[in-house]
Amino acid sequence: MSPTDDTIIALATPPGVSALGIIRLSGKNAIELTQAVFKGKNLEQQPSHTVHLGTIGDGRAIDEVMVSLFKEPNSFTKENSVEISCHGSPVIIKEIIKLFLKRGVRLAEPGEFTKRAFFNGRFDLAQAEAVADLIHAETDNARQAALNQMRGGFSKEIQKLREELIHFASLIELELDFGEEDVEFAKRDDLKKLIIQIQSYLTSLIQSFDQGNVIKNGIPTVIAGKPNAGKSTLLNALLNEEKAIVSEIPGTTRDVIEDEMIVGGIAFRFMDTAGLRETTDVVESIGVERTRDRMKKASLILYLFDLVNTTLEEIRTEEAELKKLGIPYLKIGNKMDKASVAFIDLLKKEDFLFISAAAKTNIQALKEKIVSQFQIKEIKQGDVVVTNLRHYQNLVQTNLSLERVLVGMEQGTTGDFLAMDIRQALHFLGEITGTITSDDLLANIFGKFCIGK
Repeated sequence: MSPTDDTIIALATPPGVSALGIIRLSGKNAIELTQAVFKGKNLEQQPSHTVHLGTIGDGRAIDEVMVSLFKEPNSFTKENSVEISCHGSPVIIKEIIKLFLKRGVRLAEPGEFTKRAFFNGRFDLAQAEAVADLIHAETDNARQAALNQMRGGFSKEIQKLREELIHFASLIELELDFGEEDVEFAKRDDLKKLIIQIQSYLTSLIQSFDQGNVIKNGIPTVIAGKPNAGKSTLLNALLNEEKAIVSEIPGTTRDVIEDEMIVGGIAFRFMDTAGLRETTDVVESIGVERTRDRMKKASLILYLFDLVNTTLEEIRTEEAELKKLGIPYLKIGNKMDKASVAFIDLLKKEDFLFISAAAKTNIQALKEKIVSQFQIKEIKQGDVVVTNLRHYQNLVQTNLSLERVLVGMEQGTTGDFLAMDIRQALHFLGEITGTITSDDLLANIFGKFCIGK
């Protein structure tokens, strides 16, 4: 569904008390409707990209505001747009929005400003998704990757690939009109060379997703181990705050406690979990089951061993269970300040990192060890990195379609089937940028945006 001529409104800043609040309007009548409740200069006579002081209200002044004008097509949505900067009182914001609702303005849906920008040709779908990624970026790498995509670097590459494929698809389909004359407009050697080149580039994009996914979504890291190994104490030490309750009583942690921090430019989601043991306590057993579930979904496991109350045989038994998961893990020996020197010397051969979570000993070394598990290069301006799962899946499907074209040419497949596979590849590439789309896809993408963006 494309945008209509109606005008939408939303609060663009976070709700709650603040120094300022910004209310956005977009639509054909946005400036005219603002002028109706604004006392100051005649906004309709002012040039675009100007800011004007005045009061806003309907008979009585609600607040003194600054109004920024953006006239079509020189606005984010390419429609007439207004941004009203008022004081950040929830009462003031509510009253101003009510003024416009009474005049037929509609509350914006999540992401509707960006959706209008997409429909009006401000940017394509991949760039629109990058807007949300930029807002939610938690690291400098995530910010730069989103900014590169929003500026269209990724989209330009995809569009270039589509244009080259469209050329060959058109030539092959033209051959079908001359089927009885056995002509070949699309040289098969040239097509094969092109597809191999495209596949090479697609492969590099697909491989970049491993890094891109880490940059965008961070790394889920589970802290696991037996009860009283010091998991909650370690979480508190890593975060440098009292996030989890620490107790000498086994089984204190019964649910997953999460928090996030940036280490080495990477966002890690640390999860303190219930201790792994057999228990008859119903609540604790639920916590243990959740721990096992989180371990299966983690990208890294910090497995904590109590050096005071654990034998070498127990350590090897627990590690054997860890290996079955097939997930990277670090073996961490806790309470090193209380353990025997002989036991620590014995475990040095077992690739252990020794810490005291309570005394915060070797916590920095642990952080460095954690970061070393993930080789993330710095994202620079112009770098193309795939961070979006939807894009990754479409690239994989494109590659498979092109592989079928190559196999078809080797087997002497007729032009109509080759054209079908090329068109399928074009479809998947088109879905990335929104050249080919559906209402369901757009609803899924823009529905995840915040209100006011």
